[in-house]
Amino acid sequence: MTLPSASGIVLAGGRSSRFGRDKLTELVDGRPLLHHAVFAIDGVCVETLVVVAPLADPPPLPAGSSVRVVRDPEPFGGPLVGVVVGLEQAREPLALVVAGDMPRLQPAVLRAMLHALEDADAEAIVLRYQGRDQQLPLAVRNGVATARARALLARGERSLAALVRALRARGIEETDWRGMDPTAATLSDIDQPSDLARARR
Repeated sequence: MTLPSASGIVLAGGRSSRFGRDKLTELVDGRPLLHHAVFAIDGVCVETLVVVAPLADPPPLPAGSSVRVVRDPEPFGGPLVGVVVGLEQAREPLALVVAGDMPRLQPAVLRAMLHALEDADAEAIVLRYQGRDQQLPLAVRNGVATARARALLARGERSLAALVRALRARGIEETDWRGMDPTAATLSDIDQPSDLARARR
């Protein structure tokens, strides 16, 4: 099936405080951690934006990549700030948000999220795992998500969970997406060096 037109937003503006150094440059399977998320998004979205901290050096990007780098308006303001700046720069009506430290995103799962958002009477699509809605990856309708996220920021909110609660969200049940991703690899992320060691196995 033809994929819906969507912008991909890769959040890469965190401080890597639990990791102790810039984790997005660490190698996993021979390429920087950030590249894995970029390649996964590139495969399902019309455009890819990487959101970085305002004063950060440009991140390492795949050679020949057409990724656009956009900057947070404030340093380490939280993921919701990064989502807003990404949505404001996005050109497509739908957006798929992931984190730059998610090395095992499965394109089939991401495609299913976009198709579900296009077909459903919903403003956001999340994955359900062990009975809980996961914050990332997150598929949203751009206009309404941007407005709600801005309103949340104005009230001092900074979390993605607040954005999901503010939108009419639908979850894809675990039984529906685990067939495409039996080990739930899509949800894995790298927070500390021990996570990186597991990802390299």
